[in-house]
Amino acid sequence: MTRYPDGLTKDVDATGQHRRGDAIGVFDSGVGGLSVLRALRAELPLETFFYLSDSGHAPYGERDDSHVIRRSHAAVRYLIDHHHIKTLVVACNTATAAAIKLLRQDYPELPIVGIEPALKPACVHSKTRQIGVMATRGTLNSEKFRVLLASLHGQATFVLQPCDGLADAIERDDAIKTIALCADFTRAMGRFGTEKGEMDTLVLGCTHYPFIEHVLRPLVGKDVIFLEGGAPVARQTRRVLAERGWLAQSSESSAQDGALALGTTGDPQRLRDAIERWLLMSVTAPTRVLI
Repeated sequence: MTRYPDGLTKDVDATGQHRRGDAIGVFDSGVGGLSVLRALRAELPLETFFYLSDSGHAPYGERDDSHVIRRSHAAVRYLIDHHHIKTLVVACNTATAAAIKLLRQDYPELPIVGIEPALKPACVHSKTRQIGVMATRGTLNSEKFRVLLASLHGQATFVLQPCDGLADAIERDDAIKTIALCADFTRAMGRFGTEKGEMDTLVLGCTHYPFIEHVLRPLVGKDVIFLEGGAPVARQTRRVLAERGWLAQSSESSAQDGALALGTTGDPQRLRDAIERWLLMSVTAPTRVLI
């Protein structure tokens, strides 16, 4: 039995290791992390996932760090106490920036994978060396982001755009507001394109934003490259599990291969609708979580 902060415990097998069949916990402030879940399920089709949306306490991106840290701890405690997670994926840029260091300190035996804006891949892809970054204000103001940006000094020019209200508009499926905000933000950033001085790469620095590429595309042009963090997170999660021998194995007798369970602190129907709309999946009703 492994003991975590606050007296929570987690069963392990006889060797002290988590079982291969344990679930991967995926946590986000809302429905944006579904873009990461999509990548995870594509990379790890045999794994069981529990997705927790903290929509009842969102948005994170415009709240102070103390709120994000408090909610992140509540999510981890819930996932450990009520679900047999072997790994945690923090599928939220803001929560990763504000809380992941503290989470790793407080839960040292739980592998935790975070997400960050794809600035490093953008430097590889950009030909003009002009890169746009759309993210929440919380992400852009974080120490973690400042360190990441400083590590790339001289490699490119980054145009940083805080997108107040955009994640919330996407969360609420408010198409009119989403379109208006995207138009305002991309206009404020400057010129997009493939010519000298134009941004040829746009980093989608919030997990909500990949779901509105169809809105952004007409605003920035057909040649601009979009980059987001879902696929790298999925690959890193595979590496973490493989290093520990925790990858799920196919079993003809198991009905759990690739299973997905859902929980939310907000409206279960909204989460269900988002999954059906964006992941094209029919799912059972999410559990209402009180944390």
